[in-house]
Amino acid sequence: MGTLEILREFNSKVGQEISVGPWFVITQERIHQFAEATLDRQWLHTDPDRARRESPYGTTVAHGYLTLSLLPHLMESLASSQKDFPDMKFAVNYGLNKVRFPHPVKVGSKIRARTFLQGVEAIDGGIQLVRKVTIEIEDVAKPACVAETVVRLYFREENLWPR
Repeated sequence: MGTLEILREFNSKVGQEISVGPWFVITQERIHQFAEATLDRQWLHTDPDRARRESPYGTTVAHGYLTLSLLPHLMESLASSQKDFPDMKFAVNYGLNKVRFPHPVKVGSKIRARTFLQGVEAIDGGIQLVRKVTIEIEDVAKPACVAETVVRLYFREENLWPR
């Protein structure tokens, strides 16, 4: 499939849900690993005994940025893009337009990503996708995270776009 066909295919999906990832359990060990990697050792995340006594949540909670950092793992859309489009050389995260953390993720919670395609545009050598990703918490009405992500997909073809 050529890049122009890929662009048309993505354009046909704008406004649609494109992926729902698998559930993923947030463990205290993962929270501790993130705290060590980022040097953010706030007791609300790392001290289960104190959190049980003093936290309004009754337990430790994941860092918001831990939840955000799990997007590549939680989202299946890019992995499936690589399989669906073998001419894709690579994908790069280009950034975030907006991020919010509406609800804390308690230790032991299951989370997953639900992804909607918001926009597609041609760039030199590939395409840029803007996606709205909602990180859901199992059995919780509010999401853990809502982020607008920007990713760029680059392809092997030369001279992809008319100048």
